[in-house]
Amino acid sequence: MKVTEHIENANGKTQFSFEILPPLKGQHIQSIFNNIDPLMEFKPPFIDVTYHREEYVFKEVENGLLKKQVVKKRPGTVGICAAIQNKYGVDAIPHILCGGFTKEDTENFLIDLDFLGIENVMALRGDAVKSETYFKPEKEGHSYANELISQIEEMNNGQYLDEELQNSSATNFCIGAAAYPEKHMEAPSLDSDIHFLKKKIKNGATYIVTQMFFNNQKYFDFVAKCRKEGITVPIIPGLKPISTKKQLNLIPHRFHVDLPEDLIISIVKCKDNKQVREVGIEWCIQQSKELQKAGIPVLHYYSMGKSDNIKTIASELF
Repeated sequence: MKVTEHIENANGKTQFSFEILPPLKGQHIQSIFNNIDPLMEFKPPFIDVTYHREEYVFKEVENGLLKKQVVKKRPGTVGICAAIQNKYGVDAIPHILCGGFTKEDTENFLIDLDFLGIENVMALRGDAVKSETYFKPEKEGHSYANELISQIEEMNNGQYLDEELQNSSATNFCIGAAAYPEKHMEAPSLDSDIHFLKKKIKNGATYIVTQMFFNNQKYFDFVAKCRKEGITVPIIPGLKPISTKKQLNLIPHRFHVDLPEDLIISIVKCKDNKQVREVGIEWCIQQSKELQKAGIPVLHYYSMGKSDNIKTIASELF
């Protein structure tokens, strides 16, 4: 079932969903199931599975020469999605990126998903790899998420890269897009960011999931601004409980979001990460309750591969 259909069928009731990471290369899929199992009691209508593009390192070989070695740290997004749908009967949503994909790669990825009966995708540009200062697309790939969304929507209309294909079948993907209540780090302004978000919707995206935020007013203001600009699709808030003191600096640096002063002070006062975890859970619970009271259709949690704190939060709400 499509994400938009799940929202419609909920009849205004707030639903619970979460995002997982594929396990590191060499680890078994059971590690994924171990984190999903405790959260199934909250009846998630869908589960997101991130995609991690290949990265590479240069290793010195004989004669001082350097050899490029590809390192794929978290493989298996498509297989994990298929396994989730088979094991739990829940819709799995794979992330698909511009980075690391040619248009041909994208088409083949989508064909595999279609064969597996996966009806939802989250279309993202993706970040620059560690060796790049700025994002660099593949030679025959997409530079922006709105271009990727256009290709998915063309396949939904039965249009493939090979224009001579006869009797091609149309896919039926529900396309999700990302948004940033505090603007994307590369956007010159929030207004500019929303301009390009509108382009994603125009090209075929039918729902939005936001970057994490810790001040609900920023989400409410962002939604109001989107509605004023004519964006009418569901805007699902992304939430993450802070669990370590290190994240006080890591989250603003990596995700370019502000932390409320009250939250910062509470975490600084903590003696250890056990106390930080409790503060992060309570903050996220209060955020969630306010959003739930406002009638938000889905609360989406970034689990980062761990479910214990998400379960504690969900137990208070669902």
